[in-house]
Amino acid sequence: MRDQDRQAIREELDQLRKNGARRQDLSLHACKRLFFDFEIKPSMAAVRELTQTGSASDIPKDIELFWQRIRATSKVRAGVGSIPPALEERAGELLGALFEEALTLAADALKAERAEFEAGRLDAEQAVRDAEARRAAADEMLQRSEARIEAAFVRVRELESQLATASAQDVLAHGNLAVQIQRLEAENESLRKRIESEQTTNAGLRDRIDGLHEEMRKSTEHYAQQIKDALAEAERRVKPMLVELDSLRTMSATWQATQRDASKKEFDFIQQLATAKARADRLDAVLRERSDEVEVLTREVAALRGQQGLDASVAAVLCSLAEAGRLSEAELASLGTVADGHVALPARCPNCHEGEPELSEMDDGFEFTCPECDYTSGTAVSKLGAYARFMAANAARERA
Repeated sequence: MRDQDRQAIREELDQLRKNGARRQDLSLHACKRLFFDFEIKPSMAAVRELTQTGSASDIPKDIELFWQRIRATSKVRAGVGSIPPALEERAGELLGALFEEALTLAADALKAERAEFEAGRLDAEQAVRDAEARRAAADEMLQRSEARIEAAFVRVRELESQLATASAQDVLAHGNLAVQIQRLEAENESLRKRIESEQTTNAGLRDRIDGLHEEMRKSTEHYAQQIKDALAEAERRVKPMLVELDSLRTMSATWQATQRDASKKEFDFIQQLATAKARADRLDAVLRERSDEVEVLTREVAALRGQQGLDASVAAVLCSLAEAGRLSEAELASLGTVADGHVALPARCPNCHEGEPELSEMDDGFEFTCPECDYTSGTAVSKLGAYARFMAANAARERA
């Protein structure tokens, strides 16, 4: 049968469905069209393909009802009017031959269906063997993932111990730095007080020198006026003054040397402060690097925990089976939330192919919804179950 004829029958069935026809009426109409118009024996697969409704037990009943009506109509037509005995005998032979031919055709159809069922059984057994092989591969991948997780935990514990050691060293360095800063500040304060004392002494000495200069000037003027009469007296008085002036000059030189030493100590203190600050900056940089590494590993461990040790390829296989509608509710319930960490949000709604689906997480489970056409998956216990229900429309469309 051509695709155009099949589409025409589907349109007729859709029109009957809109007019309120029941499932049995749709199946009978499909049987009539197949048998009378296309000379095709109605089968469960052909009727189910055209009507898109009915279970594996309902459709055979509808087909049997169709054959009962055909047989009833044939009996009524054969019984109309009076038939001569010779003609009845020939008709009986013809009916017997037709019955034998029908039995032969039924046997051939039965053999074909048995061969089809046997091929399906072999395919199912092959699928079971493939599933066992994939399960073994998944177990091996799971063991490798658990080994990687254990290694990551060991690495995290090592980094945590290193971070604790670095923190202790940083605290000790800060304590030593604080003690050293306090000591240097005390030395700086004592030097500052000493400098202030020396500056006060220097100011007094300068005042004294200024007074002595003034006194010497006056004495010089007085001695100049009386130089001839009191030369000896002037020499006797000038010599102690010169000695005292030398002493004052020596004291001034000593003060200047003390001031230079204080400046040098202050410079050494500033260098020590700069060295301590540079060491503290290096320790802070090391601490930040360790913290960043711990944070990255923590995120990796959280991601691995969210994926529950399931390998990405196995999760991809489970998601593809759920999208194709090949996982039953019992299988989804047994899987639980093992593959929820790998379930991605679909790019387009399988119902309208335009909306961008959204995922809602509630207290009693997960739900996928489309904001464009309001298509929803319903609440499911796991994200994989909600994904399978949401993609059921796409799977049904592909089967159709």
